Amino acid sequence: MPRRLKIGNFEPATPLLLAPVAGYTDLAFRLVARSCGGVGLACTELLCPEGILRQTAASVRIAQTNAADAPLVTQLYGANVESLCEAARWAQDQGTAVVDINMGCPVDKVTKFNGGSKLMCDPDQTVRMVERVRAVLTRTPLTAKMRLGWDETCLNAPLLARRLEEAGVEAVTVHGRTTEMKFTGQARLDGIAEVVAAVKHIPVIGNGDIRSVAAARRMFEVTGCAGIMIGRGAIGMPWIFRDIHADMTTGVVPPKPSIEEICQLMRDHFYNMCRFERERSAVCEFRKRISWYAKQLNPCTRLREEMRLINSTADFERAISAFLAWRHERDEQMARGKVDEMIEAA
Repeated sequence: MPRRLKIGNFEPATPLLLAPVAGYTDLAFRLVARSCGGVGLACTELLCPEGILRQTAASVRIAQTNAADAPLVTQLYGANVESLCEAARWAQDQGTAVVDINMGCPVDKVTKFNGGSKLMCDPDQTVRMVERVRAVLTRTPLTAKMRLGWDETCLNAPLLARRLEEAGVEAVTVHGRTTEMKFTGQARLDGIAEVVAAVKHIPVIGNGDIRSVAAARRMFEVTGCAGIMIGRGAIGMPWIFRDIHADMTTGVVPPKPSIEEICQLMRDHFYNMCRFERERSAVCEFRKRISWYAKQLNPCTRLREEMRLINSTADFERAISAFLAWRHERDEQMARGKVDEMIEAA
């Protein structure tokens, strides 16, 4: 069934969100995911408020966007109330559609400074912080992304979500794991469902382990959430939003992109990186990204090996072209083999 997601006065075109994944969901990738269709909202990677206010090179790069990268969620992390307020005001002035406070990152370098999911450990202080940030946003919705809790002894997401709603947060995203779990085990849909039941009016967005249309269906059906957020499941498979949206609206899932189409997405991604970074940086970064796309191109050992040796745009093109030529030759040989088998059988 068609679903609507409304965050305050803002309603994205679809209830499907691209999650912030540090080191992966930069502008270059977001544009690729959007080009495939189905993305209602995309999030920046985690932004340090102090870095934004000082306009450090790293923060400017992470915050980079353009007209094609809209609507956009600016996600902030940290525990310094003054910095969060100033950064939220900055994001609003930049025209972001939504400001999000990260309360779910389990990474030690974030939590040891009381940011990310550590915010869930002191609900009273976190709610006071949210009230301050909400007060500086005059026209932009404020949301929060959290986990089920810190560990099995502190599964406080339902209570915190209800309190955040009272403090003015206009949507919450829940990753179905605890901080202690990080990315191990399976996302707990029942825990997300408890948050859906706990809030009164605001939408809850489910997150965790969505790597297929079936998994998205199950997230909606089991939790009753209003939208879903996909992170790792979209890296290397950016057309997943297209597939889920088609299933939601027509009941028909498009065929998987062809090898040629996937290679074109890789090209788009690589040349986006070249546009927004130096060529050398794009080359070095894409050597790491190939492993994600490779999962959709098997067998592709040759491509992985050649891509990890690239040193220029020309090397990138040679690797892609050689792989496509090899796949076409392999497919033709397999087709001829099947014809020979049929002749022999006859």
